[in-house]
Amino acid sequence: MTNLIDYYRELGIRREVYEFGEDILKGLKERFEAIDQTAEYNQLKVIQAMQKSQVNENCLHYYASGYGYNDPGRDTLEEVYASVFHTQSALVRPQITCGTHALSLALSANLRPGDELLSPVGKPYDTLEEVIGIRPSKGSLAEYGITYSQVDLLSDGTFDYDAIEKAIHERTKLVTIQRSKGYLTRPTFSVKQIGELISFVKKKKPDVICMVDNCYGEFVETTEPSDAGADLVVGSLIKNPGGGLSPIGGYIAGRRELIEECGYRLTSPGLGKEVGASLGIMQSFYQGLFLAPAVVAGALKGAVFAANIYERLGYKVIPDSAESRHDIIQAVELGTPEGVIAFCRGIQAAAPVDAYVVPEPWAMPGYDSDVIMAAGAFVQGASIELSADGPMKPPYAVYFQGGLTWEHAKLGILMSLEYMMRDGLIKR
Repeated sequence: MTNLIDYYRELGIRREVYEFGEDILKGLKERFEAIDQTAEYNQLKVIQAMQKSQVNENCLHYYASGYGYNDPGRDTLEEVYASVFHTQSALVRPQITCGTHALSLALSANLRPGDELLSPVGKPYDTLEEVIGIRPSKGSLAEYGITYSQVDLLSDGTFDYDAIEKAIHERTKLVTIQRSKGYLTRPTFSVKQIGELISFVKKKKPDVICMVDNCYGEFVETTEPSDAGADLVVGSLIKNPGGGLSPIGGYIAGRRELIEECGYRLTSPGLGKEVGASLGIMQSFYQGLFLAPAVVAGALKGAVFAANIYERLGYKVIPDSAESRHDIIQAVELGTPEGVIAFCRGIQAAAPVDAYVVPEPWAMPGYDSDVIMAAGAFVQGASIELSADGPMKPPYAVYFQGGLTWEHAKLGILMSLEYMMRDGLIKR
């Protein structure tokens, strides 16, 4: 029988790298136990929601096609999501292709010409720039007469409340709050921080819609932004809540009248949520949600492990090795394009799919610079699976996330270190 260290060696991890990782792990026992406790809480929350909605075998195997009228699996799943997020309603569909699509849908459904969209947390994720019209694009909100205002964060990464108060006016219809950092090196916001921001905004303008981009944050804490006053929470099923099983899809959960608007925008006025065939993939959606708390826990352990490894080696990591976690993303400022490339190639080499592929930077649609992405995934682009990516521009930070199991995340991080060492890029 091959012992553990020999398996790592056969996969390309030298003893020095393996032992360095084991030394780091000795100090992480309490952190990992806390992550497991959060996962247990969230697992019970998901089970309770499924039981409350009376999920049954028919929900898993009912094959709706065509218009998809009266699909019990689809409709019950949306009840489950509303229960998990403690909202009045939800829209959970395979017709929502990704997180950007879900966000675009929620914005376009609830904004009208003459309205203004406000981001009080600085620049949104790159792919939303064209949705909004910050970078001109066909079909953007700007083309429909919707204006955009932005308040940057203070230098310490906190909210600029004075500037936010001044930015809110009679045309401010919707405030969008991005929970995760995207391709920035700011902190990710906790549910508590998001709740404080929403409370401040609502005091200034009670009827404003507060939407939270919840991507990468689901099940990291025991509460969600909808528990803290968000009118809409939005995310992707090929990230956290899909548990690695959802092959496509997105969700929007929130106030009933806002979700109704989203349904009409997704399909057609007059049809709304009543149509949209599930095409036989409901089992993946249900089972993925069921597994999501445990999968997120594994990804979180990987992020904490990565932070401790690269901080020990002298790199700036965001969050740092001791900070509390509010999403599954770990940023590491490597300082050079060569560092970003080597890190990503190590992650790819640890993948179960396409491990032999060598990632290269390229001009991806929706981004303003070349981007390198490593993702040997079962579902294309599923960043709940082990992946890493980064824009090829200063400060040359790489963004690591995912891992369907902690063990795979561990291998990926060690392999990234191995590739960095092979290229002579490690600062010791």
